[in-house]
Amino acid sequence: MENLKRVLLLGRIMPEGVALLEARDDIEYEMLVAPTPEEVLERAPHVHAMVVRTARIDAGVVAAAEKLEVVTRHGVGYDNCDVEALTARGIPLAVTGAANSPSVVEHAFALMMAVAKNLGHQDREVRGGNWDVRHTAGAVDIAGKTILVVGFGRIGTRMARRCQAFDMDVVVADPFVPRRAVEGQGYRWVGDLHEALGEADIVTLHMPGRQDRSPVMGPAAFAAMKPGAILINCARGTLVDETALAEALRSGQLKGAGLDVTATEPPADDHPYFGLPNVVLTPHTAAATPECMLRMSTTAVQNTLDALDGVLAATMCVNEEVLGG
Repeated sequence: MENLKRVLLLGRIMPEGVALLEARDDIEYEMLVAPTPEEVLERAPHVHAMVVRTARIDAGVVAAAEKLEVVTRHGVGYDNCDVEALTARGIPLAVTGAANSPSVVEHAFALMMAVAKNLGHQDREVRGGNWDVRHTAGAVDIAGKTILVVGFGRIGTRMARRCQAFDMDVVVADPFVPRRAVEGQGYRWVGDLHEALGEADIVTLHMPGRQDRSPVMGPAAFAAMKPGAILINCARGTLVDETALAEALRSGQLKGAGLDVTATEPPADDHPYFGLPNVVLTPHTAAATPECMLRMSTTAVQNTLDALDGVLAATMCVNEEVLGG
């Protein structure tokens, strides 16, 4: 077919997403379940669209992809995609909007509760026969505590609502969101997260990873945090200086941390988090529920088809300036 478009699926997606491709007679697709960088580069010149999970779409891939019309992330984070290189070529980078927001928020809240209630420690002790751990359980309430929500996008706004419903004092730090938008929803606004670190009992990160992979939470930030505070990160592992966090946890400066992400995934066997009993770790599974995977798969494919059809919504596009008027 003369107008045939080739779509490359970099990582497994749900059958419902694949079905959207199969319903089109002008689409041909290939799925690479565990693509290597070499395989991505080899196929790049022949495809018009890529649906990407964890594969890296760097400047070299973008340059090789002569026919490329769109890259779609199967999710909302896009630090594995070179936005600058895509924008220079006029190629939109789409994300799945709010598809993963409910699942990620639930996971972040669960990690917060697990750390606040010291559930991991209590579970291990009870299984080891120590029923008397109930006298030194180390649990704290979250009601009445101050939580600093860093990033007030699709996930951060939902996290703030849930925390407010649990009688927490919600403070929001996001330089890209107007003060009136935060205060209008009943939360306190700070222009810089460092302004509130000293009063926050819990800090939860809900922002994209930086393109240069530099951390937002480093030694100075952990030193400024309230003694006994909790850190939750379901965003990107690169937002945290892992050595500095490990030291803050080891020293007792922080009560604990709930982490769904690490800077390198999977982490090395000797990662400092593994030796810390006050860390609750999950393997980047906040968005891995079947409900969320279905939403992300179908949304990612629909975004791809919309882009190929010239009707991609600007709200789904990271670099919406390439869409034109």
